[in-house]
Amino acid sequence: MNGWHAHDAAQLFHVVTGSLAIDTEMGTFFAPPERAFWLPPRIAHQTRYLTDTEIRFIYVGYEHARELPETPQVIQVTTLLRALILEFMSFARHDTADGPAARIAAVILDQLKMLPAAPLQLPMPQEFRLRSLCEGIVRCPAHIPTLADAAAGCAMSVRSFERRMKSETGLSFRSWCRQVKLFRALEMLSGGQSVSEVSHRLGYEGPSAFVATFKKAFGVTPGRYFSSGASI
Repeated sequence: MNGWHAHDAAQLFHVVTGSLAIDTEMGTFFAPPERAFWLPPRIAHQTRYLTDTEIRFIYVGYEHARELPETPQVIQVTTLLRALILEFMSFARHDTADGPAARIAAVILDQLKMLPAAPLQLPMPQEFRLRSLCEGIVRCPAHIPTLADAAAGCAMSVRSFERRMKSETGLSFRSWCRQVKLFRALEMLSGGQSVSEVSHRLGYEGPSAFVATFKKAFGVTPGRYFSSGASI
């Protein structure tokens, strides 16, 4: 794990194999194989390598990042983007300011403007009672409190709790908890655990229920998701 820090330059993390999680104040982002994580300049973060991971880094100067997304996001690495990254990284650093490398870099930046973000963010609330509750759920997503118990634990009515949760995370409590489980499932699967193990440890009714939930969220089964770098 890298401790909390920030860079003046933006960063593009291309995950070749393995997986990583990037914690920011806005939430945690998960990048499995053949995804990339875009981190704008000057955003405090820490990186957690969840398995043995091969990763490529590209730094984008502050002046070149101004027209790119202003918030962190995970993106699909297309065949074109992968080829561009590999070609760009074949140049020595002192040869990237102009010439062919600079033209390749410009195409990479255009791609980053166009590619859609993948739903691999877990937004965290900022209000201290909600954040404390949510951090506890993240640590142990197999045992999620009921809506009524969660509200009571935050000293709020159910209605106020739901309204505050929605305003701070963009999700209902139920949807946020579902995202926590899926997020943890991605971490566990990328670490080599089986679908049966993951479904049992996260409290699903069985492997088929977990696979159905996963496919509804990501459009593919867990096996296909990790084997093919499927678009989401």
